[in-house]
Amino acid sequence: MSDKNGMSRRMALKLMGSAALTTVMTSSGIMALTSCSESAKKRVVLYFTGTGNCLYVARQLAGKDGETLSIPQLVRQGRYDIEADEIGLVYPVYGHMPPTMVRRFIQKARLKAEYKFAVLTYGMRKCSSVEIWNDISRRANNAFDYITTMIMVDNWLPNFDMNEQMKMDKHIPESLQRITADLKQRRKWHEPVTQEEREQHEGFLKRTGIDPEVGFLLKSEKYFRVTDDCIDCGICTYVCPHGNYDLTGRGVRMEGDCEFCFACIQNCPQKAIQFKEQEEGVWPDGKEKNPNARYRNENVSLMDLKLANNQKM
Repeated sequence: MSDKNGMSRRMALKLMGSAALTTVMTSSGIMALTSCSESAKKRVVLYFTGTGNCLYVARQLAGKDGETLSIPQLVRQGRYDIEADEIGLVYPVYGHMPPTMVRRFIQKARLKAEYKFAVLTYGMRKCSSVEIWNDISRRANNAFDYITTMIMVDNWLPNFDMNEQMKMDKHIPESLQRITADLKQRRKWHEPVTQEEREQHEGFLKRTGIDPEVGFLLKSEKYFRVTDDCIDCGICTYVCPHGNYDLTGRGVRMEGDCEFCFACIQNCPQKAIQFKEQEEGVWPDGKEKNPNARYRNENVSLMDLKLANNQKM
């Protein structure tokens, strides 16, 4: 059936669906992926997130006039040209290093801005994370004017109980206020690193055998398992920034490089994704502080994480 202007019911419904999708993508920052290289924005903040901490910080630093862009989505679309007056980057430190995806992104990125800043979030020890990022970004010809750290809830499940972590006052508002004031002045500064912190990082590398040129990158199929509690909801297939999870006729299958961001474990509603016990001497050993406690930043929704990390769109 057509109306008097000749538009069919099917076409009308199609246009309504497209409009709804556009609204969701625009509100989440996804639309910016098609325009970020076409016109400069006042401030663009790039981010990588597993449990929402860095997305929350990125939004706060972008402000009402800025824009946030997901690094997993930029990588998925192969978009590495970013231009703005100011470009920021927010990521969680894993073993005091950037997620491998962030490391690989900055090596290909062409960031054009008068001022570039980076905020590295951590939960217990930052060690030499500032110097590590400065070295990686400079070698990639993407030096940053300002690099600092910010403590937040530590979501490293092998060592920390999420219920206990959420009770701690991490002074997040104060940290955001400090950083916001620095950025307003376009302060050029790198947070100092002590010799003790450098030695702590070197000790960590020796204990774990991690290659500092690769970073904290493991295999999901070696360290995780899916239990019979799985209800095939598919959340894990959307929140993994590497797209390691798939729904099959026999349930969920996982395979691939893993950042250990724990987006899959922390967001599984059934707690059906668990660590595999490892043989003696393997690190991580598969033990968990509190298997019944899970975490997602209270200011970030599950849909936010799906839109940020989904590799299947």
